[in-house]
Amino acid sequence: MKNSIQKSMTTLLLTACAGLFLTVPAYAGDPDPNAMVDALNGVFGKHAARASHAKGVCASGSFTPSAEAKSLSKAAQFQSGSTVLARFSMGGGNPKIPDSTKPNARGFAVHFDLGGGKSSDLVMFSAPIFFAKTTDQFMGFLQARVPAADGKPDPEKVKAFGAANPDTTKQAAWLNQRPVPSSYAGMNFWAVHAFTLTNDAGVKSVVKFKAIPAAGELTLTDDEAKAKPADFYSGDLKERLGTGAVSFTLTAIVGDAADQTDDPTVLWPEDQRKSVALGTIAIAAVEDDAKCNAITFDPSNLTEGVAGPTNDPIFAARSAAYAVSMSRRAN
Repeated sequence: MKNSIQKSMTTLLLTACAGLFLTVPAYAGDPDPNAMVDALNGVFGKHAARASHAKGVCASGSFTPSAEAKSLSKAAQFQSGSTVLARFSMGGGNPKIPDSTKPNARGFAVHFDLGGGKSSDLVMFSAPIFFAKTTDQFMGFLQARVPAADGKPDPEKVKAFGAANPDTTKQAAWLNQRPVPSSYAGMNFWAVHAFTLTNDAGVKSVVKFKAIPAAGELTLTDDEAKAKPADFYSGDLKERLGTGAVSFTLTAIVGDAADQTDDPTVLWPEDQRKSVALGTIAIAAVEDDAKCNAITFDPSNLTEGVAGPTNDPIFAARSAAYAVSMSRRAN
């Protein structure tokens, strides 16, 4: 159990930022998970929160599968449903980041309790793509953003790294083209990696997960965002839950042979792909942060019927980084 928790934490840290050197250094294999957490801390500072997605709100609820879910996967959560522990979060390692920050990939992590000590996790972001396709890019992205003496990153280093690594600019560009979400209850969330679902007949489907809010997409104008307090998301969520559950339809975007499974910076053409509703995630209550801090939401914590990609270096690296981050905040 302890090894599983450690493995999970290292992964999340990897995913939330992205590399630091202007010229990406050569690594003998994946960078050490401790180095990845150190890189995040180098940009955002050391604190007691998660190294990545440091600011968040813990919540609980349930998942109810659709009738169609079984046709794609034999996973336990798609057969009879489960209770869930979830965490909404702001991207990056700054625990005081304003909720109105525009180019920020917010997070929605879901832990399905399958009973008998078994569980499965799903980690999603408010953008359909990640900001790095390799661990070298992840590290280089962060290193380019290490604050200088004035407390700010050198814009020339950031610009030069982006020019040399255009894949790392796609996520911010996607976010900047869209308005700031006004509520955690009004965002689309995607799991940026490709997963393989297997049903009882052994039929496999490669998919990307997407959570679609029942409330629709809720947004702010730039002026409205500027007028908001720094921490308005948590109050908004509590207010909404006072009148009923906050729900999302979990869907599977079914890929075809042309869709890449090894590069989370590549956008799948959703409007040209079949989409299957897998069920409803209903968030019912806000929980004490300690409940979410006691676990890692590990994207590689999967149950039979759902498998992660075998050729995606970012997916492979995330689990160990999450574990390191968790072990550090526990000490």
